[in-house]
Amino acid sequence: MASSSGNDDDLTIPRAAINKMIKETLPNVRVANDARELVVNCCTEFIHLISSEANEICNKSEKKTISPEHVIQALESLGFGSYISEVKEVLQECKTVALKRRKASSRLENLGIPEEELLRQQQELFAKARQQQAELAQQEWLHMQQAAQQAQLAAASASASNQAGSSQDEEDDDDI
Repeated sequence: MASSSGNDDDLTIPRAAINKMIKETLPNVRVANDARELVVNCCTEFIHLISSEANEICNKSEKKTISPEHVIQALESLGFGSYISEVKEVLQECKTVALKRRKASSRLENLGIPEEELLRQQQELFAKARQQQAELAQQEWLHMQQAAQQAQLAAASASASNQAGSSQDEEDDDDI
């Protein structure tokens, strides 16, 4: 590879992605591991070449972000003009998928319920949750009160039996 950096591992396409593409493209063909490695290296070099050229085109047009048009111009200038129509189709598909995802992620619009109604339902749920939390806190407080009363009764009972035991001992002493 004609890469200027020493860390080529960071600049390769994941092998799993290449293997998947090979299996989908050539399902009934066995491909040797060294051939797979060569495909990975070729893909990586191709992407590096196209992105470098697109970056130069981007810089010449005084832009800071590489756009799809820059990539298309890079393909043309590098002699890959025959791929441009297919690239444009793929770009359109990507835009369509992205638009569908954005629409699908907007749940409020998909529900068909007005935002005011959703807000009212949300406030209702919050009120129920607060009420349940208050009831739970009340129950915990009652349990703590009961436990404290039982502890007081147990302490009073123990104290009374200790006093009764002490009185008995005094009576026993008097008998002697």
